[in-house]
Amino acid sequence: MHEVALAYSIVELVEAEALAQHFTRVKRIHVEIGALATVEPDALVFGFDSVSLGTVAEGAALRIARPAGTASCLGCGLTAALSQRGDPCPGCGGYQRVVTAGEELKVTELEVE
Repeated sequence: MHEVALAYSIVELVEAEALAQHFTRVKRIHVEIGALATVEPDALVFGFDSVSLGTVAEGAALRIARPAGTASCLGCGLTAALSQRGDPCPGCGGYQRVVTAGEELKVTELEVE
């Protein structure tokens, strides 16, 4: 379950930011997990709750946004929604598509005290 490692990385990022910005508690952490990222949101929350114990992030809520995936077709040039890898281009039916969005995993905002 790589979500625990990702949760640990989020806690490390928050701890570093707490030192730099001089805050002592985080109430909410806003995270974007693209629809095409290979991350299970529920597993990330579970892992985060475990690894954040004893840190400034303990008890913080993860607010997860799921941006849609998009891909550009190498055959016809159309950029369109991509709900899962391997879907054909809706314009030409081709399968040579390059993902342009939806793979991200990033912390976008911290609500702190």
